[in-house]
Amino acid sequence: MSAGKKFTATTDVAGESDILQRGGSNRGRRVCVVGGGIGGLTAALAFARSGAQVEVFEQATALGRIGAGIQITPNGARALEALGLRGALDARGVQATAVQPMDALTGRAVTRFDLGRLDGPPYRFFHRADLIDLLAGACRGAGVQVHLGAKADTSRCDADLVVGAEGIHSPTRAVLNGTDVPFFTGQVAWRTIVPANDVAPVAKIWMAPRRHVVTYPLREGLLNVVAVEERDGWAAEGWTHADDPANLRAAFADTCAPLRHILKQVEQTNLWGLFRHEVAAVWSRDQLAILGDAAHPTLPFLAQGANLAIEDAFILARCCDAQRSIEVALKTYEDARKSRVQRAIEAANANARNYHLSGPARRVAHIGLKTLGVIAPSVFLRRMDWLYGYDVTSDDAV
Repeated sequence: MSAGKKFTATTDVAGESDILQRGGSNRGRRVCVVGGGIGGLTAALAFARSGAQVEVFEQATALGRIGAGIQITPNGARALEALGLRGALDARGVQATAVQPMDALTGRAVTRFDLGRLDGPPYRFFHRADLIDLLAGACRGAGVQVHLGAKADTSRCDADLVVGAEGIHSPTRAVLNGTDVPFFTGQVAWRTIVPANDVAPVAKIWMAPRRHVVTYPLREGLLNVVAVEERDGWAAEGWTHADDPANLRAAFADTCAPLRHILKQVEQTNLWGLFRHEVAAVWSRDQLAILGDAAHPTLPFLAQGANLAIEDAFILARCCDAQRSIEVALKTYEDARKSRVQRAIEAANANARNYHLSGPARRVAHIGLKTLGVIAPSVFLRRMDWLYGYDVTSDDAV
């Protein structure tokens, strides 16, 4: 990034932020984004805000129908607020107050970490459909053309830049890297939503030997539930595989009454196998680039899949705006992102182990967490500053 060149924002009387700098290299560029998920729409908006002519191609006939809850942490929120979405984020999200590790067997809280101690934008919970709707509306307002039911051929897109944001099964990733062979982690996950009124805006991590459940509230009296179990049997990858709720309840039958009560309300759920994919070796070539899960699929144990995609999208647009040469811009983008996403993936993998401890290791870990929460709660949050404190608008980001 050239010295002094950065996306900057201001605040108008309505409290919205917007990108001011529209005279960079993106002005007039034609950008094609393949994939209308969170990363793809954020990229489309970032390029449009900096003056590009943007089209999004999404093969689904509607945006945002698949999925449940999603956590947008301060690092992801900084990008979205810099794109003018602060007011919309406040209106559509639930502002989180704490993360609370729980003993799923006894129902007792192990400790509590106050998210109000974090610097920067609030930590928020969203229904994924709400966030997609928010981003799609902002894109259309910025002049982005969104094509639904449209499967783009990246080799034939008439654009200066083509961005592949199609997720873990990205054809664009395959074009750049060849066939990907993931491996099964020995874990499966259920995802569902249940009714729940007057629930505190807290993310609870219900930890048990070889399994855990994460719950947090969404708007309109809903509770998001993601449950993970270690097992030998293989399960298919992807969010859309229906499963019998009785299987979910059976996996947690020996846990505490409050958790069993939550799971008793589940009427339908999806099950998917958790697979590890390597970070893509090649993120770009010529006028083609990938971002988000297409570049670096992440296990759901750090709530960073969407946030990393949002960061990618903003940094990609920023690098391209700073360079006349697309090739140089894409190299800068890849260099800026690879080490950070690798660190986040490793942290997520570590959480998968820590949530599922048993025996003496479990007791020691819970005592350590409780002590940390009582004596030095800010220490935990400082340890996470590398993640939550990241600022896509800073010079250090590129």
